[in-house]
This record gives sequence, structure tokens and C-alpha cells, in this order.
Amino acid sequence: MMTAAREVIDCDVVIVGAGVAGLATAISLAQRAQAAGQAHHIIVLEKAARVGGHILSGAVIDPIGLDILFPQWRNMGGPLQTQVRNNSFQFLTHNHAFTVPHWLLPRQLRNDGCYIGSLGALTVWLAEQAQALGVEIYAGFPAAGLLYNEHCAAIGVITADSGRLKDGTHAAEYMQGVAIHAKYTVLAEGVRGSVTKRALRHFDLLKDASFQQHGIGFKEIWEIPAAQHRAGHVVHSIGRPLKNNTGGGGFMYHYGANLVAVGYVVHLNYTNPHLDPFQEFQRYKTHPSIAAALQGGQRIAYGARAISEGGWQSVPRLTFPGGALVGCAAGFMNVPRIKGSHNAMLSGIACAAALHEALSSGRAHDELSAYEDGWRAGPIGQDLYSVRNAKPLWSRFGTLLGMMFAGADMWVQRLCGASLFGTLKHQSSDSMGLKHANMCPKIEYPQPDGVLSFDRASSIHLANLQHNHAQPDHLKLRDASIPIEQNLPLYDEPAQRYCPAGVYEIVQLDGVPQLQINAQNCIHCKTCDIKDPAKNITWMVPEGGSGPNYVNM
Repeated sequence: MMTAAREVIDCDVVIVGAGVAGLATAISLAQRAQAAGQAHHIIVLEKAARVGGHILSGAVIDPIGLDILFPQWRNMGGPLQTQVRNNSFQFLTHNHAFTVPHWLLPRQLRNDGCYIGSLGALTVWLAEQAQALGVEIYAGFPAAGLLYNEHCAAIGVITADSGRLKDGTHAAEYMQGVAIHAKYTVLAEGVRGSVTKRALRHFDLLKDASFQQHGIGFKEIWEIPAAQHRAGHVVHSIGRPLKNNTGGGGFMYHYGANLVAVGYVVHLNYTNPHLDPFQEFQRYKTHPSIAAALQGGQRIAYGARAISEGGWQSVPRLTFPGGALVGCAAGFMNVPRIKGSHNAMLSGIACAAALHEALSSGRAHDELSAYEDGWRAGPIGQDLYSVRNAKPLWSRFGTLLGMMFAGADMWVQRLCGASLFGTLKHQSSDSMGLKHANMCPKIEYPQPDGVLSFDRASSIHLANLQHNHAQPDHLKLRDASIPIEQNLPLYDEPAQRYCPAGVYEIVQLDGVPQLQINAQNCIHCKTCDIKDPAKNITWMVPEGGSGPNYVNM
């Protein structure tokens, strides 16, 4: 049986991912071409069914990137309308919240000039601006892999097939993926993207980087009574419910029409396999200071996403023959600020400058060295360098001492221009940190009350999941025996707990434990790809349009 020839589309630049990094790259490149009287053919691929459908962030947004792309954005009807008015940093005990005086906070922990809103809504708005500049955006078309030429340079991507069945045969609606050939390929997939993972290995981009670190971030949107709403109020907190030796913290942002974004981040280098990050988030909301703000409110959205936390030390080489990494694919998250969107946009703008120079010179498939050579001395490097020791100190000394040392380090750098600690390295990957289950105390989590705390099933319902059950599994086990023969006896199979969507379950079949994978529950957080102690799980892109359909997250 002959296979039909694959459709090929040619362009100048293909960008994988329609988040703020990918769209900033496309917009800035189109603007530069327009100013020079040129036209670059730019294609942006997005795996969600619609732009913004897979976007999740806190979000307090530093508008530095927006100010560069659109200096008049505040008058252009954009979605960011609530400016930060006051900022509170708290340490939580069992029943109390102790506020750190604002004057004592390092500059990096302040939010002056920032806006509260939905990163998803901002992404939709940016997509509209990009299309107005002639950028082509294709939602529901995930990139499945890179294409290479005979010199091993990237020459584009191939999109995922659709209509394949679990056994590999084709359904009636089968459509073969398209080959998109480009002079340059930009990977803007976000944290732990499947194409980015392969590019990192293929081009050895991590050889000079420290271990990447990650967290799992949860977010809910609540509509609360007007009397409790404080537009522009930002709260960040550390402490309870997590113990001192487990990193993480919470946030609560008041914005819009009586809306509150409440969320929690658990650092994925935790050691107790009995810990359940989802349940820690539920416990966080029952703290008196958080519960008081949510009382009488209604939860209207839920989601979760892995975030990068390695910072300066963990950024890989950004460029490779024929392409580059931007945004969270490169790990530009600023952990103390709990912000990455500003650096994502700045990286897209910097990458666009290198792309425009290359295209204008008639180049193709070479390395955009100007982008790699310039980022550390630019605003992204300055932002990350001053906080580079915060995460290592937190990991080494725990929440109390670690944050005190980190704060002192940031102040000393501000006042003296040098760090107390030099540049600390990360000691191991997140998958290596778990202790054996019999060495750690079990954690008893309370039953959800349905008012402030909820179960996984009702939560993922709010993520508006879409998934074709007939498609091949996108969660791959390197060795199917490991979950039961290794992870269960050693770690009580932690996938049951670290997954925020109940994808992994241990079930009994004739009295024998089996791992059941509920792929239809997957919200594309990528935590399983990061935390599995045997590094046995690989997250791959499913059919286009699968996964959550977040609205204004």
C-alpha cells in the first residue's frame, strides 16, 4: 500500500507555540519587516483548539515587553485593566499571617507598575495584533518533531497526525501531519515541551547548564462578594501548609469585576513521596487569612501547570543550527517574583531582532548567535542574575532560613553589586529527590468540604477537557513494569499524588495492583515527565485540540 505524499508548506519562520513568547517573536519580527519595507512569511502553530486554551499563569504581569511591542497598548483596548495598588508578602503559621513590612522587601519582590489579569486573554489579544500584521496562526496543529537537513540543521517541523487509532491504524477522518519547511524554527512550547526536549538532546544544549528545577503551580479563579474585593491587591505567602523543608508558596490577586486568582506552587524537589501537591493547595485555601477573602465566593475555573525554577544557572544554550528557544522553553522564569511572562516577551523580541538580521542578509538554517550572545547582558539576564541564588538557598536551608538568606543576598547585590554566595549550583534534578516511602511520614489530608476545598474530579471538570478517547496514548512508559515492580514498593507510586488531574491510578485487578492511566484527564501540566523517580514517563503531544480549554486563565 502506497503512502500519500506529505503536504509541504514553505515559510521563512515557523514558531511552535502561540503563547506570549511565540507571539512576541512573531509580532516583533513582522514589525521589523514592515519598517524595513520587507515581508517575512511567519507561521505560528498552537496545539490547543484555540489560542489561549492552554495558557495558565498567576498572573501579575510586568508590562516591560508590552511597552516595547506596543508603546500605546494601554489605549488599544487590551485585556490588562487592573494595575497593582498594594502588595503584601506574608508568612503563614497554622492560624495567623505575619506580614513582612513593604520597605524590607527587596526590589525583586515588589510589584510596582505591574498589572493583574489573565495571561490567556492577553495571548488572545496578542494573536489578534499578530494576525493584523500578516502572521499566520494555526490552532489545533501541534508540532510533533523537528525536521533536519543533511547537515543536521533544523529546517522546520512536522505536525502531528490526527485520526489515528490506538493500534496505529487510521480512522475514516485520518489526516496526515504537514511538513512545514522554514529557514528558522523557533521553539516557544513553554515548560517541558516535547519538541524542545528532543532539541535539547539532539544539539546538546544543556552541556553547560545546571540542573533545571521545576514547580507545579495550581490556579483557581473565584468570583467573590463585592464587599470583600480589593481591586489591585496582591498577596504572596510562604509557610503553612507546607513544612519548612518543602519549598513553595501561595498567591492571591484581586482584579477585574470581583474576581480573585488564588493559587499555590509546590517545588518539585520535595522528598516525601506521600506529599500531594493538589491537596496542599486545597489546604492552603482553608487558612483563615485566605478563607476570609474567599468566603461566600464561587469557584469558576481550575488548572495546573509545571513551571521552570532553575533560573540563570539552568538556562540552556538558546540557539542551534536553524533555530532557537524562547520563553519558558528556555527557562526564563524569575522564581522570587513568580513571573515569567515579561522575560518570555523580551526573549521573543530579542530573538526577532536576530531573525530579522539573518533573513535580511539572505541567511538560512544557521545559528542566530547574536541572540545567544546578547541575552545575559540584556534585561533578561539582569532580571535573573540578581535572584540566581534564591532557589538554591531555599533548597539547601528550607523556607525560613533559605528565604532570609535569599532576601539578604538580593539586598547586598542591590547595595554592593556583588553576591554573598557567588553563584550556587542546583544539586540534583527533581526526579532524584524522593526518599523511600517507608522513610517518610504519611500525610493525612482532610476530606474536601465543597466550599473552599474540592476533589480532583470536580476540579478538572472546570478545566473544560477535550480528548478523543480513540487516539493513541500520549503518555508513554519506557518500561511498563516499573510502576508496579519498582515505584509502588519503593515510593507508593507517587504518580497517584503528584498528578493534579488524577491521570495515574493504582487499581486492583483480581487482587493484583495495576497502574491505570486515565489519559483523558490530562491537563498538559507535564509534571509526570519531570517528577517520576525512574524517569519512566514521557509526555508527547496528543491530537491537536486535546487537553484543557482554559478560559481567561
